[in-house]
Amino acid sequence: MSETALPNDDLQPAPEAPAQTPAAPAKRAGTGPALFALLLGAAGVAIGGWGVWQVRHLQGANQLQSEQLQALNAQAQALQQGEQRLSSRLADLPPAAELEERRRLVAQLQGDQQRLSQRLETVLGASRKDWRLAEAEHLLRLASLRLSALQDITSARALVEGADQILREQSDPASFAAREQLARSLATLNSVKQPDRTGLFLKLAALREQVVQLTAMAPEFEEGGEPLFGLAADGDGASRWSQWWAQLSRYFRIDFNADKNVKPLLAGQALNQVRLALSLTLEQAQWAALNGEPKVYAQALDEARSVLLANFNHDNEQSQSMLEQLNAVANEPVSVVTPDLADSLGAVQAYLERRHLPAEESITRQPAAQGHEEGTP
Repeated sequence: MSETALPNDDLQPAPEAPAQTPAAPAKRAGTGPALFALLLGAAGVAIGGWGVWQVRHLQGANQLQSEQLQALNAQAQALQQGEQRLSSRLADLPPAAELEERRRLVAQLQGDQQRLSQRLETVLGASRKDWRLAEAEHLLRLASLRLSALQDITSARALVEGADQILREQSDPASFAAREQLARSLATLNSVKQPDRTGLFLKLAALREQVVQLTAMAPEFEEGGEPLFGLAADGDGASRWSQWWAQLSRYFRIDFNADKNVKPLLAGQALNQVRLALSLTLEQAQWAALNGEPKVYAQALDEARSVLLANFNHDNEQSQSMLEQLNAVANEPVSVVTPDLADSLGAVQAYLERRHLPAEESITRQPAAQGHEEGTP
């Protein structure tokens, strides 16, 4: 029995151990619901935050939709107003038949404008050529005037060359006769020598400046042998009488050749008057040289030479030099025989008339043709 009891005693504490061990599982069972509650709370907070975010997002979306709706309303109003204006304009527009008629008229107007522009270009091209030909005629008139009024060969040659250049630019075979006549005129102008009037004027001006320097040279007595009346004394030198005679001979002398032409010496006011007369004759020669007056030029130089020979000593070097210069300028020409450009001018005018003749005939024929067409049904 004891042996059987021992095992029972030994087996009694075994139930106590299971009674003490469930204490730890009891604590674990208490923390689990708490954690679950915490998780549920966190989930609730998250769900609440998400709900708040959704509410705010919905509010923003609603506000944006309201703004877009207002913008769409404004656009709709603007479109409505534009539609009203378009409808008013469409109401003001003419009907389709009238628009078609206007389109046809515009097309016709454009065609007429294009034809008029082409015709205008043609007329302007012809008018430019006419202007150039009129310029050539004007150049020839100027050349003829320069020859007749001023005898200016150089300017007339340049003007005729300009007229020939204009005719050459036309490239018209009908201008052959006019150009041939212009070539003859140019050949004649090239054969004529242009007088140097400016050079003559300057040379005469230099002679006028030399007139002021002209002086009358007093004659001096030259002893030709023994002293007169044997006044020289024998001995070492001249006597007192010979010295007096030498002094007196400077102021007067006795000339036994009374048949010679003795000219009085000029001095003071008379010399100035002679210089003035000679200067005036040279000035007259200058005027004649510039104006191409050969008679006046020759007469003025003859008077200048006569004044110089009549009032100044021939043995004076200044007088001789001026006389030689006057003779030199007297041989130079101051005028030339200018050619006549009337033939050239007439040839150019005839060419202009022939050029305008076909245009005038076409103008006169067009009204007649139009009248004939109007008369025929």
